[in-house]
Amino acid sequence: MPSSKNPFTSFIQNFLKLESASGILLMIAAVLAMIIANSPLSYLYESLLDVPVEIRIGALHIAKPLILWINDGLMAVFFFLIGLELKRELMEGALSNPKNLVLPTFAAVGGMLVPAIIYASINWNDPVAVKGWAIPAATDIAFALGILAFFGKRVPIALKVFLVSLAIMDDMGAIIIIAIFYTSDLSTSSLIIAAVAIIVLSFLNHYKMKHLPPYLLVGLVLWVAVLKSGVHATLAGVLLAFFIPLKTTSDNEQSLAKSLEHDLHGTVSFVIIPIFAFANAGVSLKGLSLSSILEPVPLGIILGLFFGKQIGVMLFSFIAIKLKVASLPENVNWKQLYGVSFLCGIGFTMSLFIGSLAFEQSGTEEIFLNDRLGILIGSTISAIIGYFYLNKVLPRGLSGDREEQPSFKFLQDREN
Repeated sequence: MPSSKNPFTSFIQNFLKLESASGILLMIAAVLAMIIANSPLSYLYESLLDVPVEIRIGALHIAKPLILWINDGLMAVFFFLIGLELKRELMEGALSNPKNLVLPTFAAVGGMLVPAIIYASINWNDPVAVKGWAIPAATDIAFALGILAFFGKRVPIALKVFLVSLAIMDDMGAIIIIAIFYTSDLSTSSLIIAAVAIIVLSFLNHYKMKHLPPYLLVGLVLWVAVLKSGVHATLAGVLLAFFIPLKTTSDNEQSLAKSLEHDLHGTVSFVIIPIFAFANAGVSLKGLSLSSILEPVPLGIILGLFFGKQIGVMLFSFIAIKLKVASLPENVNWKQLYGVSFLCGIGFTMSLFIGSLAFEQSGTEEIFLNDRLGILIGSTISAIIGYFYLNKVLPRGLSGDREEQPSFKFLQDREN
């Protein structure tokens, strides 16, 4: 009997199950933003992002353009999911064993330090431009894992675990950088409210509150307080995640943290991140020339992402292995590790986000556009070279490695 299922619906369902689906959607959103920003409809794109959105409850008043609601609000949900992933990985997953942390930690540190040094050395004489030193230090999990997923079972499981672990450590580094270096004038009263909210969350966690609404209510207060405090609001998402209970008191009880993590995957991967990409990737190419790319800001980002990530990841991995504090992952050789270092140069989402923090208050629109131009070029080159290089060095047959898949599931197969 012929299936009555709509072919289009079947296609969409099968597409969403792909490991690379999120990366493909990110690419589509970014390209669409670029097309619109360079078309006669560009004024609509800019007007949409500048739409004022206000919330007023008594004395509380939050007024921001739509672009900042996306970057401060929706991205807080993204960081909340990252926080849930970090907590589970550190408590139960691949990173719960300290030995598994050494190599990706060394690689992540090198992959953040060297690109930052390259960018800062090129922009050292410009006090505004040098604020973007952390832009090429970030790695985009969605794109990197999405490209690796194109190779299917050709990828050794240990190589995927290495990239996932490196990305986790990279995210932790980005969170620390945002908290320390991209903080404006602090509001004492808001910080006190945030501290009280954290104390309440700790009590909820300590007494194993199993219901979600109290956490979300206190988390909303925490987000507003952090937003008003001068610390970037997205960090509230990470803090909230760390207080969501992971462990259960009985075998029949469902973990609140794992349940939330599962429920948020689709929304973050297929809605929030593509929206963020669409809102931030619209760069006008009008008047673009070779000299535009060779200006200090985009040049520093391009060189940092493409060369800095390779050098940093490989150099620090080499040092860790030569010091005998770590070893190459099982069934992985240096060529394959080098291929992953290319993918680490894809800084799209996190780089755009850090760029918005670095330059949103600079008052210099040209720098803000140049940083996005550098991110797009550097990430694209890293993705293309990384894909073709890995296609050359990965084994052609199916991998014989049947170890358990990494427990980190963000932007991976959603078949369940």
